[in-house]
Amino acid sequence: MKATIFYAPGDLRVEQVPDPKILEPADAIVRVTHACICGSDLWFYRGLTPFKPGWRLGHEFMGIVEEVGPEVRTLKKGDRVLAPFAFSDGACEFCRKGLQTSCLRGGFWGMSNDGGQAEMVRSPFADATLVALPGDLSQRGASESALVKAILPITDVMGTGHHAAISARVGEGSTVAVVGDGAVGLCGVLAAKRLGAARIIMLGHQRRRLDLAESFGATDIITSRGEDAVSQVIKMTGGGADSVLECVGTSDALNTAIGVCRPGCTVGYVGVPHYGDVNIKFERMFRQNINLNGGVAPVRAYIPALLADILAGRLDPSPVLDLTLSLDEVPEGYKAMDTRKAIKAMVVI
Repeated sequence: MKATIFYAPGDLRVEQVPDPKILEPADAIVRVTHACICGSDLWFYRGLTPFKPGWRLGHEFMGIVEEVGPEVRTLKKGDRVLAPFAFSDGACEFCRKGLQTSCLRGGFWGMSNDGGQAEMVRSPFADATLVALPGDLSQRGASESALVKAILPITDVMGTGHHAAISARVGEGSTVAVVGDGAVGLCGVLAAKRLGAARIIMLGHQRRRLDLAESFGATDIITSRGEDAVSQVIKMTGGGADSVLECVGTSDALNTAIGVCRPGCTVGYVGVPHYGDVNIKFERMFRQNINLNGGVAPVRAYIPALLADILAGRLDPSPVLDLTLSLDEVPEGYKAMDTRKAIKAMVVI
């Protein structure tokens, strides 16, 4: 089969590798039909995160079950499934708490595990990890391809944006600020609106993305940076936002998020941290009782509710997938996202 392999920063290749096999009784083999390139993948693509030559790529995918191990009970050959970006056993202390990304036996797709930017994947703990889709997608008021595209983001970015909003304690009638206009930040706008926010302020810089944020429900746009952005939000809100979603992962973004907080506000931080040596504004957090909550999103816990809303036509994050590629074109997709020519690439296999 074909899979995307990392060689060095900027050097990714789609190559032939051995087909996956059932190794454990709870495994399933999934033939990938759709995958994504994630903004977090750009950290190693740019050489900013250590990554080993030969590691596999891709942690967001959907596909068709081709084979199941003897202990798999809820899935069968031919089922269409989606996978959260982490696999988990569903039974440990943390899975039972809805924190599947901390599963004691789990892990993340890609790296030394099979990656989703490939033709097939071996899924450990298939019953607990994979989510089967209903078989009647074409009968739900939208084309099957449109529904699949809407569903695909809940493997990661929609679930991560939702985690930011949940962590920031977004509530009915609240004022929310979203820092970052990437796919996660855009999905954070959708999540805040879904949770009842009355005002959603998007802080970003790319006009096309900001237009999309407005279509998703952002009521205000801030394009300035740093202290200028903080001053604008403080002024326009009369003291700051009730909840802030930090969807970038840099120290500048986190300090902006802390700066636009109202006293007692909570920052939901989900950007993969790359803070460097810059000081975080802990003094302001202490003085104003600002809370920091979040981390890696337990997407598996959120999939059922988000999927139900998508199937019912109440939620559609598909516009964040603004570039469609074949598997062989995956390296070009990374380049397009790295140069901001695309928000997020969808790979159709």
